[in-house]
Amino acid sequence: MPRSLPPLNALRAFEAAGRHQSFSRAAEELGVSHSAISRHVRGLEARLNTHLFRPVARGIVLTTEGEAYLTRITPAFDLIDEATEAFAPRAAGRVVVNAEPVFASNWLIPRLKGFYQANPEVELILDASENLADVSRFEADMAIRFVTAGLPSGASTLLSNAPMFPYAAPSLAKVLPSQPNEFLKHRLLQDRDGPMWQTWFAQAGADPAQVPKYTHRMRAFLAVEAALAGHGVLLTSCDVMQSSIDAGRIVQCSDVPVFHGSYHLVFGDGVLRRRSVRAFRDWILGESAEFRYAHDPSQTMKSQPNG
Repeated sequence: MPRSLPPLNALRAFEAAGRHQSFSRAAEELGVSHSAISRHVRGLEARLNTHLFRPVARGIVLTTEGEAYLTRITPAFDLIDEATEAFAPRAAGRVVVNAEPVFASNWLIPRLKGFYQANPEVELILDASENLADVSRFEADMAIRFVTAGLPSGASTLLSNAPMFPYAAPSLAKVLPSQPNEFLKHRLLQDRDGPMWQTWFAQAGADPAQVPKYTHRMRAFLAVEAALAGHGVLLTSCDVMQSSIDAGRIVQCSDVPVFHGSYHLVFGDGVLRRRSVRAFRDWILGESAEFRYAHDPSQTMKSQPNG
């Protein structure tokens, strides 16, 4: 019995537009014009005798019928993609990863050579932005998130327990006394909100009465640059400082850690069916293994060179 299937191009146009909730982004993904997406969707709506989208002030959203249809269509496309990828000798295709700029520039980019060499046919799109992409709306396949409490919503896996240590430029570190209370004589930098320095001083055994209530909080990228320039001592996670440590641009000033959160790799719904996405996931989990604790994240961890 022949299947009652709408035209494949119409289904692809609807599925892409539904994932992105945007005709423009669907057109960009499929390499066609906005009008082509609109035409295919109108034709599909006529065939189904229903409205799949409705206009809103800032674009379009799925109707109840459209959302129900998309829920069944997307897994079908994923299965076709997965079956087709099985014939390829290695992973191929586009992978979009969203991350904070400081993590992208200081941790991810210095390591990407290995990923490119192992996966030459994967097109990695790195979106380094303070505006966090919504993987549930397919704005990215995966996102790297710093979470201060609990776990991210949706599917995710731990990348780093992000132990935080004090860091300073070599010129400052060589004159920096080893006693924690002596750190108070220098500018204290931090890249996130919260009483992180106060927590660190308590962990290091400093006199709580001497711990300042005010520290120099700035955006993560600027805080790292300020520390590299020798403007103060920065309390930040060891993962994002590793490349600067290896290059001799920054020095860890204490072995006493403090924990303020952790980095997680968050997945969009169904993206792990794609071989290219799994290739990136497996690679980044291997690269970040040294920054994860197997059991107790309160144990002391010293930064070690990559190798």
